[in-house]
Amino acid sequence: MVVDKILGSLHETDKEVDTVSIEWFERDKKILKKTSKKGVEIGLRPDRPLNDGDILYEDEKSIIAVEIAECELIKITVSDMVEMGRLCFEIGNRHISLSIKPDCVKIPYDAPTYEYLSRMGFKTEKVVERFTDYTECRGHAHRDGHGHTHEGHHHGQ
Repeated sequence: MVVDKILGSLHETDKEVDTVSIEWFERDKKILKKTSKKGVEIGLRPDRPLNDGDILYEDEKSIIAVEIAECELIKITVSDMVEMGRLCFEIGNRHISLSIKPDCVKIPYDAPTYEYLSRMGFKTEKVVERFTDYTECRGHAHRDGHGHTHEGHHHGQ
């Protein structure tokens, strides 16, 4: 089965629901090949980024929907806007995607970042959740008067 259009969002239903699990970082891939929990092979060419609960297929008896897989995250609890600003500055310098809430920020887990933020005095906690409603940080280019590459990103002349 090949799916190239999202049909809607999952709602309460009496129909049998099968799910296709994707990782948070796969949600905007142009082409994916997945197998649903019930063994249906699906080729995905979505017309937009996938979201948790998106319906990929529906007939009279069943629905196949997207499920964003749970993953390890770092949850950083903040107490005020000064701490939030300091935290987002540190995360931004690392080009990490993040989910911002009024009292916390969540980012994908990696041990060096967890240890670094803890050493910086932030209240960190490792959690396992779906990483949704996030802002994706992509690499950038900037000019610094010379043309060469630094740690994975290019500097123009």
